[in-house]
Order: sequence, then C-alpha cells, then structure tokens
Amino acid sequence: MNVIWARSAAILISLVVASAGIYFLAGPVPALALMCVSLLGLLAYYLYQIDRLWKVLDAPAYGEIPSALGLWGEVYYRLHRLVKRWRTQVLQVEQQHTRFIQAIQASPNGVLMLDDADQIEWCNDVAEQHFGLSARRDVRQRITHLIRRPEFVHYLTRQRFDDPLLMRDMGEHKHSVIAVQILPYGDNRKLVITQDITKLENTEAMRRDFVANVSHELKTPLTVLTGFLETVRDLPVSEEDRKRYLDMMLVQSMRMQSIVEDLLALAKLESDAQPPGQELVYVPALMAHLVHDAEALSQERHHIATEVDPSVGLRGSESELLSALGNLVSNAVRYTPAGGRITIRLSWEDGHAVFAVADTGLGIAAEHIPRLTERFYRVDRSRSRDTGGTGLGLAIVKHVLSRHHADLRVTSEVGRGSVFRIIFPLDRSVRQPVEAAMGGTAMPLPLDPSKRAA
Repeated sequence: MNVIWARSAAILISLVVASAGIYFLAGPVPALALMCVSLLGLLAYYLYQIDRLWKVLDAPAYGEIPSALGLWGEVYYRLHRLVKRWRTQVLQVEQQHTRFIQAIQASPNGVLMLDDADQIEWCNDVAEQHFGLSARRDVRQRITHLIRRPEFVHYLTRQRFDDPLLMRDMGEHKHSVIAVQILPYGDNRKLVITQDITKLENTEAMRRDFVANVSHELKTPLTVLTGFLETVRDLPVSEEDRKRYLDMMLVQSMRMQSIVEDLLALAKLESDAQPPGQELVYVPALMAHLVHDAEALSQERHHIATEVDPSVGLRGSESELLSALGNLVSNAVRYTPAGGRITIRLSWEDGHAVFAVADTGLGIAAEHIPRLTERFYRVDRSRSRDTGGTGLGLAIVKHVLSRHHADLRVTSEVGRGSVFRIIFPLDRSVRQPVEAAMGGTAMPLPLDPSKRAA
C-alpha cells in the first residue's frame, strides 16, 4: 500500500473512531452529526486542493508548486519532484542540442536542413556564406526559390545524390568552387552538406600545370638530342659539324640535368618537415662564394659590387641559404645586359638581417611579380631558355625562405632594374663583433656544385 492510500485510510479510521467515541458518550445523533460535518469539511478541503492543482497544471511554472498539509502535501511534494526531474532532463537535452549546434557551427563544412517540402529548417554560418542565405530571414523558404542555379535545381529534383555537385563562383568569394552533397534522412527530409574545395581544385590545377610544364621543359632538349643523334647516325657529317652537334647535345643534356637537380632539390625541401637548425653561418665565406659564382657567370660583362656589414650574422642551414641567395644573384646576372651593375648587400634593418640583390637589368612588370616564385613561371620564356634558367630557381628560394621564416620582397621597374630583398626573422639574425666576423675560425663552405645556385 502506497502512502496516499495509507493516509486516506488513516483519516477515515480516525473519523470512525471519533464518531464511535461520541456515539458511546452522547448517543447516535451527535456521532452522525460529527461524521457528516467532518466528511463535508474533508470534501470541501479536497475540492479546494483540486482547484489549486488544476490551476498549477493549467499554467505550470517551475518553482511555483503550492504547499499543503497532510495528504495533499505529499501530492504536491511528489509533483514538485516530478517537475524537477523533468526540468533536469529538459536542461540536459537543451545542453546537448546547444553542443550539437556549436559542433555543426564549428565545422568547416556547410550544413543545411530541408523539410519534406524542401523548405529550409536550419543552416549553419558556413552554409549561409556558401549560398548567400540568412538562417533567420530565409527559414521556411523553399530552397529552389533562393538558389536558382539550374544545375542545383536539376540536382535536387533528379533525386540522384550518389555524386556531389560542383558549383563555381558561389558565396561571398568569387572564383570559388563548392561541392554540394545531399543526404536524404528521416521522413523525406534532406541534409545538404557543402564543402569549399577551391584550394583542392587549385592544387589539382597546379599539379596538372606542373606535369605539363615538366613535360614541356624536358621535351625540348630531348627533341634536340634525338634529332642530333639521328643526324650523326644516319648522315655523313664532317668532324667540325660532329663536334658542334656534340657540343649542342651536351648543352641540352646539362639543361635536363639542371632541371632534374632542381626538381630533386624542391622535393627534398618540401618533404623535410623539420625546420633548419640554429647553427651560426659563416657569413664571410657565404658572401665570398656568392661573389665568386656571380663573377664566373658574368665573365667580366658586368660590374659587381658588394656592400656587406661585417656585424651581420645568420642562423640556419648553410647549404639551403647558399642555394637561395645564389639563385637571386645568378638571376641578376642572367637578366642584366652587359655593362650593367649588380650590387649585393647585407645589412641591418630594424634589428633584422637583410640580404638584397639590386641590378640594372630589364626589370619586371608589376603583374608578374606575385607569380615569380611559381614553378616554371617565366616573364619571358625565350629569354629564360637563352640564359640557361630552369624556371625553378625562385621556387627553391621561396621554399628555403619559408623554412627559415624569412620574407622575400621584390621591387622592380621595367627598363630600370629590380631589387630582391630577403628579410630574416629576429631569431635568425645575429649581431656579432666585427673582429669575430672578420677573423673567425670557421671553415669556408665547400664549393660543391650541387649546393650552388640552380
């Protein structure tokens, strides 16, 4: 027997006992009167409490459960405990819902929910950006009334969602590519997932361009080699022509070797996830190698000057820095006409070590400067081949500087020359005493052709 039945039985038994006592003391009439008055009072009390309970159930409010004595106190106590338990469950569900919404909002993908009539029920911020929607404004709007792209309407109505739909020039950013995937769920509802694959598409385009460029760059020397080999094999040629053909074949084979070496150097830089160490570079030997290589490439056709602050020191990989700085110097020599001036500087700027190469060469138009570090990108393809460039030098420079957290800044004017500046970070810029810089005991860098400028 539960407490409600127990208390009800106790009240009735108490009334019966009291009436029986009155019956023996005063007779049946007073006993019956007491019984009737008590039952009427108990009934009135019950009706009053039922009315209070009805009002509570009709307009429930947490924390406003009434209190009472006896049986109804137990009822209100249990009702309060039930409401409290339900409120705890509701709060837990609300917290889970909030965390779920926060997780979807944190997702880099767009999420859009459609009902059975393809009306928008909810979408996250990323989906708003991809489709140009507003969750508050466009809720309960049919999706095809807001996104009227024919390919999307066809994709939605066709009901074949195995493959994603690629939509270009979507959202706030032009030239973007959005992959849209619709996933049916529930009672004919749909979940629209969007993903910005612009970088992936650009990477794929760069891969295709890279393969095409490598094939093109290797095709030319291979064609020359094949033609000369067929000529030497099938046709009688003089000793002078044979020597000339062999020299040209040697030039083309060396060109292919340079391309392969540069590609291997790039692959090594990209695959090495560890940043270069903080070893102190022996700057005098580094600058001496750069000047030596520049003079050898120039063959006294240019005036080469150096402006080096002996207190400037660098930390990093000697071989990588030699390759990057050497590429800038060799480019200045190659693209500066005979009689021009090339200046190699190493100085301080706001506590940063700065390496600069200035030339009086052809100069570069402003629209080409942002793309100079792309692989095989050339401002003038014919001149690049004539000067012996592979089109990979500045790409190597970019990767080396990225590993050393240094910045490359280019200023140029067509017909007046260019300035390439490398600004090293503070942790790789070392101010050292002039005596130590001039009279250090470090060994010079090895003159290894594989470590020179590509």
